[in-house]
Amino acid sequence: MKKIKAAIIGSGNIGTDLMYKLERSDVIELTSMLGIDPESDGLKRAKDRGYRTFSNGITALEENPDLADIVFDATSAKAHINHAKILEKMGKVVIDLTPAAIGPFVCPAVHLQTPLQGLNVNLITCGGQATIPIVHAINRIADVRYAEIVATISSKSAGPGTRANIDEFTITTKRGIEEVGGADQGKAIILLNPAEPPILMRDTVYCEVKQMDREKITESIEEMVEVVREYVPGYRLKQQPLFEESHVTVFIEVEGMGDYFPVYAGNLDIMTSAATRAAENFASHLNNQNNTQNV
Repeated sequence: MKKIKAAIIGSGNIGTDLMYKLERSDVIELTSMLGIDPESDGLKRAKDRGYRTFSNGITALEENPDLADIVFDATSAKAHINHAKILEKMGKVVIDLTPAAIGPFVCPAVHLQTPLQGLNVNLITCGGQATIPIVHAINRIADVRYAEIVATISSKSAGPGTRANIDEFTITTKRGIEEVGGADQGKAIILLNPAEPPILMRDTVYCEVKQMDREKITESIEEMVEVVREYVPGYRLKQQPLFEESHVTVFIEVEGMGDYFPVYAGNLDIMTSAATRAAENFASHLNNQNNTQNV
């Protein structure tokens, strides 16, 4: 299968971890990393691994448009607003890992068999990637009236970007719970836990449902967990779902792969893993289209 060329904008922690994820892909060929700090650890690592590196940001892609067909934006919401306009004019597929939420929301576990719609798709939030699959799994059986999620992460895994975008996290995750998860109404909460040693990412999903069927709901949840585990191996149920009258409560834990982040930073790892799977999904559909046209 032909590999689709890709570039990463952003040489910070997210972009660097994403680089390691993409190296394992069978359908994505990472060509380059674009940053703005020539001394950043990300650019140094990318150069050492044989990728082209640039320290003039998105300008490098404008000057070298053949670098990539898929562009990952791992910068900031503010920067992405500008990047999105440029990349749209260039006709690039963009996978947005920032909280900008310009394009349609994508959760790979839910959209696994669906080609990416639009040139710019957004990965919602780490809490959204961890919990929306569960809301969706319950909703397809029981019709979720209300869904509330609590994402608890280690303080050490919450960088300046996360801390500066708490409001965006709650608003964007709520939208994702409703638009992708299918709940009639959603709510999202994030907690930063300073415990030492640092805790793994833990998520609580609480749903009020219209049709209760404990056996089918449990089966649907377990099937969804296995789908997520295909690209996030450390994703797991902490215990069996809890049922009470019309309420379902699910407890999730996310352990990272330890590529660049510590394993406790499952909240960051799930974003780069989701970005990789979303790009692979698009690349596979693009290859299928090309094969069909060549027949």
